[in-house]
Amino acid sequence: MAISATANPASFTEVETRVLDATKFAIEKWGVSRFTVADVCDLANVSRATVYRMFPGGKEVLLEALHVRSLDEFFTTLLARAEGAKSLEDLLVRCIVSATTELRNDQHLAMMLATEPGTTLMQFTIDGLSRIVRVAASYLAPLVADFLPKREADALVEVLARLVISYFLTPSDRFDFTSETSTAKFLHTHINIHELTK
Repeated sequence: MAISATANPASFTEVETRVLDATKFAIEKWGVSRFTVADVCDLANVSRATVYRMFPGGKEVLLEALHVRSLDEFFTTLLARAEGAKSLEDLLVRCIVSATTELRNDQHLAMMLATEPGTTLMQFTIDGLSRIVRVAASYLAPLVADFLPKREADALVEVLARLVISYFLTPSDRFDFTSETSTAKFLHTHINIHELTK
């Protein structure tokens, strides 16, 4: 199965979903470096041949598919939260608050940051940041483009995606991105969105 950066969870079969759920559980139980494909097979109650047929390449492809599914689920949640936004400010506040809240409430992510901080941080920085920005742009830039020219929309989504990740990894005492009021204040002070929409 080919894995794209914007795969839809609905495109995973029931067995593929079971295997990915088992992979997530195996990571939580044994860690990224110690879980094996055999562990996943046992947890999902499937054969190794089935796993390798669905995810050619084994463990690395399983991890990649899990990242793709997680990103898609994350941004699908943001799209649902952004639906019905009446202005650029409303849209950005909804997206930032939803993204930050989802990241902070993700128990799997919290566990990974506690038990495998190096591997997990790589997904938000060196290894994964460009992908996160790319996926954020594919999902959110079209919404922002309702209020701004496409080029400016792409640039704004990139800046805000990087900002949300930074503030998630190192929270600020001055701004709380889980609060709509605090987020709106930040946008007015540092982004000046009213100037962007003139």
